[in-house]
Amino acid sequence: MAGKTTHIAAAGILIMVTILVPVVLSNDAIQIPANKAQLNQWFQQNVNPLVSRKATLDPALMAAEGSAKTITVKKDGTGDFKTVTDAVQSIPEGNAHRVIVRIGGGTYTEKITIDRNKPFVTFYGAPNDMPTLVFGGTAATYGTVDSATLIVESDYFTAANLIIANSAPRPDGKSKGAQASALRISGDKAAFYNTRLYGFQDTVCDDKGRHFFKDCYIEGTVDFIFGSGKSLYLNTELHVVPGDAMAVITAQARKSNAEDDGYCFVHCTVTGTGRNAFLGRAWMPYAKVVYAYTDMSDVVHPQGWSDNFNSANDKTVYNAEYKCMGPGSDFSKRAYFAKQLGDAEASPFLSLGYIEGSKWLLPPQLKYLNH
Repeated sequence: MAGKTTHIAAAGILIMVTILVPVVLSNDAIQIPANKAQLNQWFQQNVNPLVSRKATLDPALMAAEGSAKTITVKKDGTGDFKTVTDAVQSIPEGNAHRVIVRIGGGTYTEKITIDRNKPFVTFYGAPNDMPTLVFGGTAATYGTVDSATLIVESDYFTAANLIIANSAPRPDGKSKGAQASALRISGDKAAFYNTRLYGFQDTVCDDKGRHFFKDCYIEGTVDFIFGSGKSLYLNTELHVVPGDAMAVITAQARKSNAEDDGYCFVHCTVTGTGRNAFLGRAWMPYAKVVYAYTDMSDVVHPQGWSDNFNSANDKTVYNAEYKCMGPGSDFSKRAYFAKQLGDAEASPFLSLGYIEGSKWLLPPQLKYLNH
């Protein structure tokens, strides 16, 4: 009998401990606030500096950040290198340390590739003197995805305070291969802060992997964000350059329900005029794009979404909106296959968990740099 009493008492203590221990939510689970004014505070609270993240960061990233190295690029020759290409080439294959490439102001006319065997690279410009990386590559010369001014194939890339542009002429709709990308990001776990991306057709090839864009600006005409990435865009302006009869912001390339990718735009703005821009088209039949808390100007076509002139895609695409605002957000004339999400449906798209950010996102401020 005494033994049974002991077991009962132990069970009671276990129940009490279970009740008293608080449930701690992962940062991935904490929802992005509906009030945009609270966004930066939310970010600072949930994307903590390196010193407080040792238990949550990917071990390889933790090791890389603990032995960071800075190299400088300056056009006047006062840095370690005069070109960004030379700086990238100096990084060894199999790199295991964070390498911050601090780029001085000015325009760098270069076509830059960071190979997949060079992870942990940061491109960092001064916010008050942002460098411009520019090149005029086109699909006719390089192929669409390789036309980009900056191609990143490696993991754990970060960019802050940069302008990236493709200077090729605007496609006229007749010339073959005139599309031209500014950026292709094909590595996993990449973050872009205060980065401005300029082009026309196919500006950003958001190719594959998990990506985060915050406080950025992206402009273009047709399919100006395209690919199979799984990306969260936060407080980013999507500007439709006027002049085309039909403009398209996204051409997401999800091919089946088995693929875990898609684009989510939260607290973004869609700017431009003309009522001719589609939020997305079904480039591939399972294209997945969500806009939440996004302010849309009247540049957005009332229909909102295109099935790419293939009604079979209507049954498979995931084109959705949640609590958007502005004249372009009127849902009354939206394509019938578009979804207006409820709170529970929207929830998976409204946290860093969408890209598993707690494992790899770090603040953009680099305290070891002198500004």
